[in-house]
Amino acid sequence: MTELRTGLPGSAGEHMLQRDLGFDARAARFYREQMLDRLNERMAEFVGRQEMMFVATADARGECDCSFRAGPPGFVHVLDERTLVYPEYRGNGVMGSLGNISGNGHAGLIFVDFLTHLIGLHVNGTAEVLADADLLKLWPDRPEADIPGRRARLWVRVGVEEAYIHCAKHIPWLMKMPRHRRWGAEDTRAKGGDFFDVKGEERPWT
Repeated sequence: MTELRTGLPGSAGEHMLQRDLGFDARAARFYREQMLDRLNERMAEFVGRQEMMFVATADARGECDCSFRAGPPGFVHVLDERTLVYPEYRGNGVMGSLGNISGNGHAGLIFVDFLTHLIGLHVNGTAEVLADADLLKLWPDRPEADIPGRRARLWVRVGVEEAYIHCAKHIPWLMKMPRHRRWGAEDTRAKGGDFFDVKGEERPWT
């Protein structure tokens, strides 16, 4: 059996499949030409324009969760080429992503520009939950949040380990339409209500 390559980005599992499927050279080219261990200037500028992202986390047992985050452009802040932070709000109160990070300090983020360039950016790395006061020590000149009715008590700091492009080929082109966003709204209907008709369903934990 050919030994797996070492010193490369990615997991042992992906390296094994690359070898078994004959994709070694293709993958090596991607690592060499499309992936960095930090955010370069264009990546940082791209993050600073985004109004949404998807966040993947896993708990200490490896059980996964993917969540959505949104805010005004620049709600995810790039502090330097290896560090970004974003605010966390109360939301539904479940704290699924933060709970996962507390037990397994890693996160995968993906930013997708559906409107202009039709391109995406993956950012993978370590993750840590910070109280607002602790963030101020890290970022003393942090600007005040400009989202009415929302205050972040907690933040997530991501230490960038991998940053790479998401192929534009199949990203749909969307058009942004005017919408009044009720940041921090507690109106159930404004938040979607029981859209999937689950309120009356049986579940094992009740």
